Amino acid sequence: MSKIDRAVVKDFLLTWQEEYCRNLTTADGSQKEFIIDKWEKDTSVENAIKGGGVTRLIENGQVFEQGGVNFSHVYGDSMPKAATAARPELEGASFEAMGVSIVIHPKNPMAPTSHANLRLFIAIDKDTGKETWWFGGGFDLTPYFAFEEDCVFWHQSAKDACSEFGENTYYKFKKWCDDYFYLAHRNEHRGIGGLFFDDLNESNFGDFDKCFDFIKKVGDAYTSSYIAIVNRRKNLEYNESHKDFQLFRRGRYVEFNLLYDRGTIFGIQSKGRTESILMSLPPVVKWHYEANKEPSDYQKELIKYITPRNWVEA
Repeated sequence: MSKIDRAVVKDFLLTWQEEYCRNLTTADGSQKEFIIDKWEKDTSVENAIKGGGVTRLIENGQVFEQGGVNFSHVYGDSMPKAATAARPELEGASFEAMGVSIVIHPKNPMAPTSHANLRLFIAIDKDTGKETWWFGGGFDLTPYFAFEEDCVFWHQSAKDACSEFGENTYYKFKKWCDDYFYLAHRNEHRGIGGLFFDDLNESNFGDFDKCFDFIKKVGDAYTSSYIAIVNRRKNLEYNESHKDFQLFRRGRYVEFNLLYDRGTIFGIQSKGRTESILMSLPPVVKWHYEANKEPSDYQKELIKYITPRNWVEA
């Protein structure tokens, strides 16, 4: 069994963050520079986590209205409830977590919002020093005006990333994504899904190196597929009604992130850095009371796409 290599994972995450921002800058085409905010946690706050990170943010670009690419590496003396919900035996353990979280909101409503997250979590038993590790993450796509070819391409990229890790891996993690990004109070899914996984450890692929290899494949698939879709859609024409519907659907995004998202809940419970935790929220959003009473034609059409289906052949 291979050993946990924190330094190698951290180097990969920082490199992935930097390369992805470079790709976004090229796709934006405005020469707009990312704001780079290197931060350290204020350890004077009682029970707060320690550590720091690098937040990269693009605002008011030519293509991207707002995009956040956040790296964090934090430590804590006691795991938050959000992290022990599925692992009650680790309650009271100290922890270390590192990851990159990405949320991109394009201006053009024909271009979809996307989200990706890759993370390593390590729990440390305070009595024995035993370390329990797992990876988590994935990526998902939230279109406002969906295109069949984009949906198929997105899921084919996800399936290809999983191809070396068992024939059922894509279907397992796709279903997990469909189930996770679901707004129960709306009876709606957030988007067309992709991949979602947690608790990825030796029991999945045999050892640390194999799990880490999977993480790298997922990161590469997200970068290449999302940039390709944005380049297809960023210059399409749209009108005021299209934009209004985009802002309406962004409301669903906000609702999910504040009510259900594990990363947001973990960050708040662990007294993390608020600016970085909430960078996933879109800059402009609308809620229309009447629109929720009587769905528009745009809404009815979108529901056909965000209702889970098999996008690629078995």
